[in-house]
Amino acid sequence: MMQRLQTIWQFRYFWMSLVQMDLRIRYRRSILGLGWSLLNPLLMTAIFCVVFSTWMPNTDWRVTAPYYLTGIAIWDFIKQAAVQGALTFVRNESYIRQSPLPLAVYCLRTSLGTTVHFGIAVAVIITTAVALDPVDPYHLTSLKALWVVLLGLALLFIFCVAFGAICAFMNIYFHDTQHLAEVGFSIAFFITPILYKKEMLEERGVGWLAEINPAVVFFDIIREPLLTGIVPAPLVFAKAFAATLIMLGVAVSTFSKCERTLIFHL
Repeated sequence: MMQRLQTIWQFRYFWMSLVQMDLRIRYRRSILGLGWSLLNPLLMTAIFCVVFSTWMPNTDWRVTAPYYLTGIAIWDFIKQAAVQGALTFVRNESYIRQSPLPLAVYCLRTSLGTTVHFGIAVAVIITTAVALDPVDPYHLTSLKALWVVLLGLALLFIFCVAFGAICAFMNIYFHDTQHLAEVGFSIAFFITPILYKKEMLEERGVGWLAEINPAVVFFDIIREPLLTGIVPAPLVFAKAFAATLIMLGVAVSTFSKCERTLIFHL
């Protein structure tokens, strides 16, 4: 394991250059550039603010807008980890056939590309939350829980890298993985507390949907402290660590069993 990590670090300039190349190709001759990665969550947030303000006239859009934007950004990061991750080995087939580098290098290429966009989204979220907060304009309460947010972001990154790697292997053996992921995330969007509180599911007797959804714990450990400054309960930390370790363990196990024979299935 340590030797594999050393090899990945040794060739860091290779996979970092691949990430840079992906970003250049994606936004070449584009007017907005990286701004396109923010267009979807910003427009979705604006639409939801308008729609829900009609349904719930007593809500303050200055409070709900950062809430929606944070939820959509986190959800989109996890979704892209699966959808883009599923294509990892297919897109890097030429490199895999010519070079004996660890396959984790190509998983990092995909994950870091999506992380760049998520990092920009996080910066916009923080700016929006500070600018729109009607109670604490300087958002000093959230600064007290900043360490929780940073910890949550680190766990989410590891979770998404592992999740993307698993989807990459699944797509090689079952080529409909990408399409199933897109459909599955579209359905799960509406039964995940992204636009509403988790308590609404519990009131309707379907709170178990939130309990079995690993994405929900990252809303609890990132969105809530970021917007309210409240440190989550120890149980929330335990769930976040457990979800990350389980996903990482499955990814490592998949690599150890399938990495050597994957070339024969490309």
